[in-house]
Amino acid sequence: MPRWVDAQKVTFKYGLGEEMIGILRTLHTLGLDSTEPVTVKGVQVSPRDVVAAVLPDPQTIGPRMEGRTCAGLWVTGTGKDGQPRRTYLYHVSDNADTMRDYDAQCVVWQTAVNPVVALELLANGSWSGVGVLGPEAFDAVPFLDLLAAPKPAGYGSPWGLEDR
Repeated sequence: MPRWVDAQKVTFKYGLGEEMIGILRTLHTLGLDSTEPVTVKGVQVSPRDVVAAVLPDPQTIGPRMEGRTCAGLWVTGTGKDGQPRRTYLYHVSDNADTMRDYDAQCVVWQTAVNPVVALELLANGSWSGVGVLGPEAFDAVPFLDLLAAPKPAGYGSPWGLEDR
C-alpha cells in the first residue's frame, strides 16, 4: 500500500466480540495458538493445527453465529493539505443480513465481497490498468460507492470513514 498511498503507517484492524476475544485469550494462555510442534504419542504436531482440525466447518457455523464483524484500515500520515492526518476506514457486516441475503456467514462474506466488487469494477471499465495492481492503485470512490449502493445495483453494505 505505501507504493500508492503516502502514509507513515497503515494498519489492518478486525473487530471481534467479547466472547471470541475470551476464546482467543484462553487458547493463548494454554499455548494452543503455538505453531511450534509438540510430540503427541510419537507424532510431531502444531497445537494451532490441532485446534484448526477440530473446529467446525465454516460453512456449517453461519446459522449459529450472531452479531457483526468490523474490518477497518487505520492510516496515519500527512493529508493532501500537508497537515498530519489519522483516518479510520471501516466496514461492518451483520451475520443475520449475510445469511439471509447470501447464505454465507458474515466473516466469509466480508472477505469475499471485496474481490467481487473489484472484479465488477474491472469488468465495467471503472477500473483499468496494466500490470499487477492491487486495489489501492485504483480510485477508491467507485469501489466504496458500489459496496454501499442498494441492491440490486450494489451490495447494500455501507462503510464509514472517521478522521481521528
